[in-house]
Amino acid sequence: MSKTVSLLSALLCTFIWGTTFIAQDTGMDDIGPFTFNAVRFFVGFLAIVPLAFLFEVKKFKSEFKLDLKTFIVLSFLIGLSLFLGSALQQVALLYTDVANAAFFTIFYVPMVPIIIFIFKKKSIHWSVWPSVVLCLIGGYLLTNFYDATVRLGDTLVIFGALFWSTHIIFTGMIITKYNLPLTLGAIQTLLVALFSFVIGLIYEEFIIKNILNELDSILYAGILSGGFAFVLQIYAQKNITPAPAAIIFSLEGVFATIAAWFLLNQVLGINNLLGCFFILCGVLLSQLLPLIKRSTYK
Repeated sequence: MSKTVSLLSALLCTFIWGTTFIAQDTGMDDIGPFTFNAVRFFVGFLAIVPLAFLFEVKKFKSEFKLDLKTFIVLSFLIGLSLFLGSALQQVALLYTDVANAAFFTIFYVPMVPIIIFIFKKKSIHWSVWPSVVLCLIGGYLLTNFYDATVRLGDTLVIFGALFWSTHIIFTGMIITKYNLPLTLGAIQTLLVALFSFVIGLIYEEFIIKNILNELDSILYAGILSGGFAFVLQIYAQKNITPAPAAIIFSLEGVFATIAAWFLLNQVLGINNLLGCFFILCGVLLSQLLPLIKRSTYK
């Protein structure tokens, strides 16, 4: 039962992430990207923190007997990774469209095993390398190279995918030690809000009227994506193996593209559609081929 709930949590999380690209894109008509993220993630924090106190406050003593220092360090790294990933993604939406941003974001799927191999010295399946090649080919077809601003946006999203990768890795590390998904969700959203607020104060203007003009987008991106979706991610990574979780998370780009088609009329050309196909093939093969090989030895 717990595995089924986790699979449903991962699917719902991915749907929210994908459709939130629309809110992220439309929510910057009157405010800057860091202002948007600061308010968005603070709203997410306000949505989660009451639940954390309600359901997890009694667990604190028993959980923190293990190693409070490790929890603090990993929580900070998770919050920092989420800030950098979301900030680069949000700024990138000023220079590229929703479909490109969503598909380049899923580069984190092949990046995860590569990072684990480099820093943890764990072997990775051979399928990762052809998967990365497919993603690069898909990226070439998906990006409109004649437009320099689109290239800039896509580059920012790919760079941001690196931090989404570290976010997934650090989350996987902390949930094996501490069963506090709501508390972790509250901490990481608060950290992102604080980091974004500081940068926003330096480079942008916080105008209440303009923020209220984007209230619908902020509430959707804040409560659902900035808040509950990341908690759902934590539940998903706790009870199911990384392979099916990554496959479901890779559908984020599909949901985003469909949402952009319906709501923003952002239609992809033939080359762009082929690019989407190659990227999805690369992402899925990096996860499915190891499963097929493993099943043959059972």
